[in-house]
Amino acid sequence: MGYTLAEKIIKEHIVDGEMVKGTDIGLRIDQTLTQDATGTMAYLEFEAMGVPRVKTEKSVAYIDHNTLQTGFENADDHRFIQSVCKKHGIYFSKPGNGICHQVHLERFGKPGKTLIGSDSHTPTGGGIGMLAMGAGGLDVAVAMGGGAYYITMPKMVRVNLTGKLQPWVAAKDIILEVLRIMSVKGGVGKIVEYGGEGVKTLSVPERATITNMGAELGATTSIFPSDELTRQFLKAQGREEDWVELTPDEDAVYDEVIDIDLSTLKPMAACPHSPDNIKTIESLAGQKVDQVCIGSCTNSSYRDLMTVAHILKGKTVAENVSLAIAPGSKQVFNMLALNGALGDLIAAGARILESACGPCIGMGQSPNSKGISLRTFNRNFLGRSGTKDGQIYLVSPETAAVSALTGVFTDPTTLGEGYTVEMPEKFLINDNMVIDPAPVEEMDNIEVLRGPNIKPFPETTPLEETINATCALKVEDNITTDHIMPAGAKILPLRSNIPAISQHCFTVCDPEFPKRAKELGSSIIVGGANYGQGSSREHAALAPLYLGVKAVLVKSFARIHRANLINAGILPLEFCNEADYDKINLNDEITLPDVKDIIANGGDVKVVNKTTGEEIMAKCELTDRTKAIIIAGGLLNYTKENG
Repeated sequence: MGYTLAEKIIKEHIVDGEMVKGTDIGLRIDQTLTQDATGTMAYLEFEAMGVPRVKTEKSVAYIDHNTLQTGFENADDHRFIQSVCKKHGIYFSKPGNGICHQVHLERFGKPGKTLIGSDSHTPTGGGIGMLAMGAGGLDVAVAMGGGAYYITMPKMVRVNLTGKLQPWVAAKDIILEVLRIMSVKGGVGKIVEYGGEGVKTLSVPERATITNMGAELGATTSIFPSDELTRQFLKAQGREEDWVELTPDEDAVYDEVIDIDLSTLKPMAACPHSPDNIKTIESLAGQKVDQVCIGSCTNSSYRDLMTVAHILKGKTVAENVSLAIAPGSKQVFNMLALNGALGDLIAAGARILESACGPCIGMGQSPNSKGISLRTFNRNFLGRSGTKDGQIYLVSPETAAVSALTGVFTDPTTLGEGYTVEMPEKFLINDNMVIDPAPVEEMDNIEVLRGPNIKPFPETTPLEETINATCALKVEDNITTDHIMPAGAKILPLRSNIPAISQHCFTVCDPEFPKRAKELGSSIIVGGANYGQGSSREHAALAPLYLGVKAVLVKSFARIHRANLINAGILPLEFCNEADYDKINLNDEITLPDVKDIIANGGDVKVVNKTTGEEIMAKCELTDRTKAIIIAGGLLNYTKENG
């Protein structure tokens, strides 16, 4: 029996465990990336481990999230990260150089390598055949220190692409179709691997759009083969030597196969407030649009923006529409400036933003009250845009551009004859905004610069014999990390200050939660299915930790958030019987008797509701390693104890 593409890379990198689905495996990590919203904490954690120099082949720190500097906090974080990078062997991508995933694809990613990043859209690297996964900052810190990255050996899903996209139908429409089929939780515990003759019709930027939004499936990662088109892309980036051919074995066995005929797809949108709420643009046509935003790590490539420039050239944005465009990297921005496309965008009335995440992470460009905003982004969770009642639709650049001109939802296929962007034979290469680390012999002379907003990693304590706690919050299904730890211009500058940012924890759901939890001292949270979907931000675990949350009891977890809870030393419990969700209410007194022994020896955890007298059972499926992490009080304590 042959191997899938992902299994081949896993086989080459496995250092602990065996490739048995459903069991834990440890992988050697070749590359890491961080971004500034998660990076400060990741580097504080790296420092706490006492490792003098990163042990990966390449680690890169990007500044792309917190670029709106309305106070000293973001600038201080950037300065701290740059000094840590200089000292510890990490490459530093300055603000303005671009979005981490776009730049990493262009300049550093290598087919067949493993990459983890403290950002959930790290699977973008799968567009060139990397095994690229989002992770919590502490997992990234451990990998930088030479430790393995642990995942549950995933199931393998093949998405078999046939045919060719019709004119004005885009790669974004492919991943929206996959989301329609699989849903936002359909990829949990799975790697999505794309194959079939249709793959040969998709450029690397198009493939990267698809793997990027694979994060919205809840998948471990997504991956494309590394083929001749991959080689041409890397050659145009001056990196042909990084190319290797990677394909699955012909007799590879998949757990699930999905067939998609590209020629049948139509332009689509993910409607509010979930990436899997899919409708055709045709069915939405004519509805008024207030705002259009083009960019993000999903759709800000040279190919995307050249297509947008072609649509906008010689025309004017509708009078009631605000159009904002953010090129994904300095490379893209500069090439548009030199070939005249940037002038076409400006002349049409677009507002050009810097090469950063910007509106996607809530940094500016919030729509008007109840405003309808078409965005080429990857997430449309409630309130993520900064406007709580904003109506956010996720669409392709083609749909976004034509709708910006008409002022209403417009199917781009009405444009008629198609347009194809020819991929450059040579991209404009200028890495002058990537700062190399200091040589080993100079690292001891580098001072790490810390601002007053940078606070230490929260203290954790070993697991108690018995947990007595109060239910401080009860929430529904599909709670995202944006619910738990909101983003946006007001809150993101506090990412390096857990005591301060914790005051915003869960305020989207209950404004009183931070105060209540802190006063209780020991509490649990009860939730529904797919709890913690979305971003990899470990602050969604660290803020509850600081507020005294000891356990989270839910119907089911999203992968990365569950791992972050374990890393923080918070018990991840799941109802044995989902109907028991109704047996716990806000402010109920809860006891988990003998929980330390149960965790150590395996078995279900008894949850006693002292308020009602009910007893329910919860499962806590842990490996020997994750049991030890929970008992130690988190991954940092475990790492210190075990070297």
